[in-house]
Amino acid sequence: MPRREFVKLMEENVIILDRMADRLRLDPARLSGYPRNQMTVLVRLCNGGRARLKDIARREGVSAPSLCASFRKLERDGLVQRIIDENDRRNVWYSATDSGRDLANRIMDNFRGGIDTMFANITRADEDDLAAALKTINSILKKME
Repeated sequence: MPRREFVKLMEENVIILDRMADRLRLDPARLSGYPRNQMTVLVRLCNGGRARLKDIARREGVSAPSLCASFRKLERDGLVQRIIDENDRRNVWYSATDSGRDLANRIMDNFRGGIDTMFANITRADEDDLAAALKTINSILKKME
């Protein structure tokens, strides 16, 4: 397959997956009243472990001061904890608390339920083909990390 065709196929898949992700987005009421961006960060903290504010801000594409304000609310509500690095006090690490992990798990359960509903009407053969393709994609993408 020519590289140009590959790039076009990847572009189409990104667009399709983005539309599917829009259908899976939970409304704030199902996120316990928190904005989606705060819950996205909380879920990522649960999955990836503690992280520095500046790294999270870079990954999320937001300014550190904006993210800091979001974290203050999450910290006040007992969902994240802030730890100042003893070796370099300029670094602040954030991680999810037990309550934060519980909420993140509920959010992910809702997300998984949405995926299950979205794909409920495809045939078993299509599901098997899609699962095999996704395993291949995941394997290749992990090599690229």
